[in-house]
Amino acid sequence: RLRVLLAASVVLATTVSQAAAAQAAIQLIETKAFKADVDRFFDREVASHLAQIPIEGPLPARVHGALTTGEFSWGTYVRSLAAYAETRGTRTVNGRDVVPLIARVGVSESAKGSKAFAQLYAALALRHFGKDLRQNAIWQSLSESDRTAWKSLLDPTRFYNPQTRQVIDLPENYLGVASRVATLAFQMGVLQDRAFVDSLLDRAAEPFTKGALYADDAGTTGRYDRYSNEYARSVCEAAETVGRDDILKALGPTLTAQMRLWWDLVSPDGYGYPWGRSLGVVSYLDTLEIVAFLGGHPAFRPAPITELASEYRRAWLWLSADYKPDTHRLSVFDPGRANYAYISKDREWQQTVGFFGKALMAQDTLMKALVKEKLDSPPKRSTPSPKPRAFLMSRASSSSERAIARPVSGWSARASCASLFRSPQAQDPAIRTTFPRLTAFRASQCLLNRPTPRAPRTSR
Repeated sequence: RLRVLLAASVVLATTVSQAAAAQAAIQLIETKAFKADVDRFFDREVASHLAQIPIEGPLPARVHGALTTGEFSWGTYVRSLAAYAETRGTRTVNGRDVVPLIARVGVSESAKGSKAFAQLYAALALRHFGKDLRQNAIWQSLSESDRTAWKSLLDPTRFYNPQTRQVIDLPENYLGVASRVATLAFQMGVLQDRAFVDSLLDRAAEPFTKGALYADDAGTTGRYDRYSNEYARSVCEAAETVGRDDILKALGPTLTAQMRLWWDLVSPDGYGYPWGRSLGVVSYLDTLEIVAFLGGHPAFRPAPITELASEYRRAWLWLSADYKPDTHRLSVFDPGRANYAYISKDREWQQTVGFFGKALMAQDTLMKALVKEKLDSPPKRSTPSPKPRAFLMSRASSSSERAIARPVSGWSARASCASLFRSPQAQDPAIRTTFPRLTAFRASQCLLNRPTPRAPRTSR
C-alpha cells in the first residue's frame, strides 16, 4: 500500500508540475499575443490613415470622413506617424516614406501660427527621428527656409510670455506644455538660450517646488482634475530632458501623492479620472500613459508593476473595443457620448490619431520596463483588493485659499466614482495629501460624461 501511495504521489506531483509549466507557457504566450495584437492594430490603422492623405497638394479637410481642422489635429497626427516610425525602426509605412509628410506639416503648422500642443507634438515628432539634428532624417530633408519655419514652430513664446512668466490666455497646465517644448527644442539645438529654458522650467515647476501636491489649473480659484497629474509628469519629463535634478527631487512628493490618487480612483476597466475636463477616451489614455510613466519611474508606483500592467491591459481592451474598424475612428460622437462644448466635431480625427501616438509610445515604454524587470506574464486583471474607504475633508491652507474656500468632503473608494458633497463640518488637512478639493458638481460629471463601458471583444 505504501508503494502504491508513493507511486501515486509521484504521478500527482509530475502532473501538477506539468500543469504549472503549461500554465506558465500559456501566460507567456498570452503576453506575447497581447503585444502582437496591439502591433497588428497599429500596423493596420496607421497605414489606413496615411493612405487617405495625398503625397502632394493641400492637406485634406477630412480623413476617413472625420474633420482634420481642429487646432491640434495635424500636429497630433504627425506625432503619431513619427512614434510609429520610432517604435518600428522604419521611416516607411506600406512602402511610403513618412518623412516628407511630417516635414510638410511642420512648415504648414508654422505658417498657420499653431501653438501649444501643436508645437509639442511637432517637437516630439522631430525628436522621434533623433535628438542629433545632424543625423535627423526630418531636419536633413528641410531647406533653409523650411528649417526657419520649424524653428519658429518650436518657439514656446508663441503662447508663453517670458516677461510676465505666464501662458497667454490658457490654463495653468499649459506651463507644462511650454516647458516640454522649450526643453525638447534646447535638447535638439533648435533653441540655445539655456537661461530662458531654465526660467521657464522653474516657472512651470513652481506649484510643486512651493509645496503643492496638486496643481490648481485655474491659478487661485480651485480647479483640480486630470491635468494636475499630466502637468506634473510633463514637468518631470522636461526636467529630465535638460538634467534639472533639483526640480526632479522637488517633484517627488507630488508625483507620489498623485499616483496614489489615480490608483485609488482608477476603475477595473482602466478608466482613470471620473471628474473634470477631458473625460471619456482621454481618461483611458491617461491610464496607458501613467502606467508607462510608472514603468520608467518605479519610485512613484502606488502598486506592484504586475498590477499596473494589468490595469494598462484593461484600458487598452476598452479603447480597442471602442474603435470602429469600419469607420477607422474612436466612438467619441456616439449617442450619449458627445461633449460638443469641449470636443467639437473638428477634433474627432485628432482624438483618434492622438490615441495612436499616445498608445504607441506607452506600449513601447511599458514593454521595455517589463523586459527590464523580467515580467513575462502579468495577470489579466488587477487584483481587486478594495482599500478601506477613506473619508476626506478639505481645509483652506492659505489666506488666498481661505478667501474662496469651499469645504468639500467625500468618500474615495477603489474602482468607483468618488461621491462628494459639501460639508460644513470641521476641516482636516488630509485632503491636501490625498484628495484635491472638488465640488459636488464636478464629481457629478462622472455620471454625466463617462462613456458606458463595453465588454472587450472576445478575440482580445
